[in-house]
Parts: sequence; C-alpha cells; structure tokens
Amino acid sequence: MAIRGVLWDIDDTLFDYAGADLAGMRDHLAAEGLPAAGPESVAEALRRWQELTVVHWRRFEAGGVDFREQRRERVRDFLGARDLGADEADGWFERYVAHYESAWELFPDAVPVLDLLARDYRHAVLSNSSIHNQERKLRVLGVRDRFEAVLCAAELGVAKPAAAAFHAACAALDLAPHEVAYVGDQPDIDARGAVEAGLRGVWLDRAGVGGRPELTRITDLHQLPALLCGDTRFGAPETFG
Repeated sequence: MAIRGVLWDIDDTLFDYAGADLAGMRDHLAAEGLPAAGPESVAEALRRWQELTVVHWRRFEAGGVDFREQRRERVRDFLGARDLGADEADGWFERYVAHYESAWELFPDAVPVLDLLARDYRHAVLSNSSIHNQERKLRVLGVRDRFEAVLCAAELGVAKPAAAAFHAACAALDLAPHEVAYVGDQPDIDARGAVEAGLRGVWLDRAGVGGRPELTRITDLHQLPALLCGDTRFGAPETFG
C-alpha cells in the first residue's frame, strides 16, 4: 500500500545536532573557564558529555529519575562535583544550552525536501526527547508548522525503538503503520525500530557509514521523494549498502 504519511526524527536528521553540539560545547567551556580550549580537547569533552547523556537518559527511561534530575546528574558527573546543588546544576546546564542554541541550524536539504513532500504526504515528528525541547526547537528553526503533531518520549512514557512509540505517532496522523514511513539517522533506534513496528523505516546515513544491508538507506534527504513514491533506485539496500 502507498505511503501516505512521514514521521520524522529531528536531531541529526532535519537539524544539525552534532554541529551545534560541538560548537556549543566549545563556546560553553571557554565561557566557564574550563580547560578544553583546543579542538581535540573540546571533542573529548563533548564525547564524555554524550556518554553521560546516554547513561542518564537510560535511567530516565527506566523510571529511576525524572527528566530534570537526569540533566542535573549529567552536570554533576561531567564536572566531577557530586555535591553540586540543584540550582547550580540547573544554572550550568542552562548556560550550556544557551551556547548550544546559538549554533542551531537545519541541514541544507531539510526545507527543500519538506517543501517537495508537503502536498502529497502528512507529516509528524517522533523524537526521543521532550515536547518542551523539540516544540521550541522547531519554532526557532521556522518549521513547526510543517508538522501536524510532535510526539516525544518524555510525554509518551515510551521511547523509540519500542513499537508503542511508533504506533502512537501513527495514531496521531490517523494512519495505519504500513501507510507511514519513518526517517531517522539511527539505524537501530529509528529504521529497524520502525520496520519492526510495521512502518517503512528509512535510515538517513549522512556520514556514509554504510553496511546494514537489511535496512533501507539514503545518504541525503533529496533521495527521499523518489523512494516514497516507489522508485527503488533510491533507498534500496543493494544500491546504497
């Protein structure tokens, strides 16, 4: 059956999260007077921050800590300051976010492809974040009105790759899973999770990592319109694997 709707991931799919993350960490460390001025040390600090993000997000997913407290715990671990108070941790995180947000940009292919798909498909967002974060991000970037709904793990109580997350987003579009494609940058969380939930999963492999021949893979959003309308020259595992 033809695809009638597209569900989108945001970070590193439409929005250059990695680029903003690196620039934000660089500027934040400099402003805080922390010793990570060179490119390699900034990248290492960012890698450590990302690792802590995964650790504490998993605690949040498991119900061991609330959304705000998992952010505080990330800051405490990053600074090696377990006695840091809630207000101090919140302040540090908010200053980091300000530097990060100043570097926000959509990928160059995002708006042109959203324009191309606007007439023929219904659109929504499914993100493993919170509505507060992602609604604001989409508004600042000028694309919130492109999506009928924005669904996020923090409010759903379930995160990708759980089938329930994908099914909730399909229900928001009033479409069956087999009528919906999901586009995201994570091969397992996004593409494989979508396929296992009965959607058409599309892995957006911007870095050209390759492999994973079992997944439908594209390397640029400009390849998506042809894929959705059934042109198997784009997105077929044999073509891009």
